[in-house]
Amino acid sequence: MITKGNFQNVLKKAKQLQEKLEATQAELEKLEVEGQAGGGMVVAVVNGKQELLSVKIDSEILEEDVEMVEDLVVAAVNQALSKAGEESQQRLSAVSGGMLGSMGEIKIPGM
Repeated sequence: MITKGNFQNVLKKAKQLQEKLEATQAELEKLEVEGQAGGGMVVAVVNGKQELLSVKIDSEILEEDVEMVEDLVVAAVNQALSKAGEESQQRLSAVSGGMLGSMGEIKIPGM
């Protein structure tokens, strides 16, 4: 049975969780994660919201086959996005894990 005191306690915990999640999401916006391909000849940087911030391509590989360069760019971006997704999920799970129980393991799309 839910009493008034229990319900207020649940609401208080939900508000605390919401505040922590908002703070974590703000941190993720500032997080920068790097992915590399071709031994570092292509470097992609994304943020914790999985937005591409920059791509750097070593001028030496621009003389190579265009398809190879495109593949390296895709590989570097995908690696950076994967790392950002893992880091985001870990941070959000750390915040929500204790209060949401098994729901803390839910994969959040785009995060």
